[in-house]
Amino acid sequence: MSLAEVARAVGGGPVPGGTVTGRVTTDSRTVAPGDLFVALPGERVDGSDFLPAAAAAGAVAALTTRPDGALPCVVVDDPVDALGRLAGAVHARLAAGGLITLGITGSSGKTSTKDLLGQVLATAGATVSPPGSYNNEIGLPLTVLDADAGTRFLVLEMGSRGRGHIARLCRVARPDVGVVLNVGSAHLGEFGSADGIAVAKGELVEALSEGGTAVLNADDPRVLGMAPRTRARVLTTGRADGADVRAEDVALDDTGRAAFTLVTGGTRAAVRLRVVGEHQVANALSAAGAALAAGMAPDAVAAALSAAEPRSRWRMEVTRREDGVTVVNDAYNANPESMRAALAALAGLPARRRVAVLGAMAELGPDAAAEHERLGRDAVAAGVDLVVAVGADAVGIADGALAAGAPDGRAVRVPDRAAARELLTEVLVPGDVVLVKASRSYGLEVLAADLLGAGAGT
Repeated sequence: MSLAEVARAVGGGPVPGGTVTGRVTTDSRTVAPGDLFVALPGERVDGSDFLPAAAAAGAVAALTTRPDGALPCVVVDDPVDALGRLAGAVHARLAAGGLITLGITGSSGKTSTKDLLGQVLATAGATVSPPGSYNNEIGLPLTVLDADAGTRFLVLEMGSRGRGHIARLCRVARPDVGVVLNVGSAHLGEFGSADGIAVAKGELVEALSEGGTAVLNADDPRVLGMAPRTRARVLTTGRADGADVRAEDVALDDTGRAAFTLVTGGTRAAVRLRVVGEHQVANALSAAGAALAAGMAPDAVAAALSAAEPRSRWRMEVTRREDGVTVVNDAYNANPESMRAALAALAGLPARRRVAVLGAMAELGPDAAAEHERLGRDAVAAGVDLVVAVGADAVGIADGALAAGAPDGRAVRVPDRAAARELLTEVLVPGDVVLVKASRSYGLEVLAADLLGAGAGT
């Protein structure tokens, strides 16, 4: 785009000469020649302070509230809003050229499903799918701006922390296919109730046109209840007999990976997943439904699902140390549903002992204490041999495990990551499998990395 086109799209000025030939970036450290640098304001630093660095790296211009003589600037009141408007203008142009956009939301499993779907679609055409969890008002526009005229499929992950958030993301890039995975307890403290979460997640299907497709998880009543809220065709997925796209004959191998028969219409195709955990079957079905809605054939979808690898970090990363201890790093985030899914995956892995190192789950509101206590009970029911609750906010997990009958010494509380590492260094032996999981704010991925380092060369 010319900088004149950029300025018109974002409503900024003045209009410098030049053309963006590279990418759009918000990080001055990643700027390359021809890029457009978006100077975002932050709590600690202002992106405008890095305009000279962006200029030195070859940026052609910047979107900023505070111009600098080092670089041509399009001045805007709100760089985040301007980023969204720029992405919207680019998306409208690409959609007119035939781009198929697929949006995914849900309380859990968004990133895993996005990773599966992106790999499946890539077998049918050029696909843009974001790394990690680029699912907010900054990450989603940046994902859109990674697409170009050669892109056939655009996969967007859509997160929400309140009503109107997903609707706003859909105004940046309206999907042709909308996938809703589940309605759980993530951010329950902010939404107030599961019904409130369902209202917010359903904004995705409300944004679809009559020519679009809503892919709904029939195994979740609140998701299935979104069907009347959309003008689009509804395609259901699930384990139930009535689902349009369903899994039959589900079985786990000795590495915790699921195989099943993908059934849709009169077609049956074998799938053998390479991601860990039975909960991935639901994610795979949602990805399959979206790919089918985008025009892929069932056999091709099944083959691509069977070839798809884990992509995003800290999500059921299974690593065996040299000393024979296996570390399962699922520490990117946590809510009650994803915790139970991770415990079920742990139970499916062969092990001498199963150890669950669990931190707190954030943003659960008034139900937080009860949910943590329930999690401890769930860990015992899943056959966990040792529960380690990390941090003051997680003590209820150990309390629940003890109340559920965990023997003395099999449910312990430690104050922080350092104490957890010290304990685990002493007790882990070859053949043990240790799951590490908590909400992102507690940083237990650092503990998982420490545990892997502790086993190096032993």
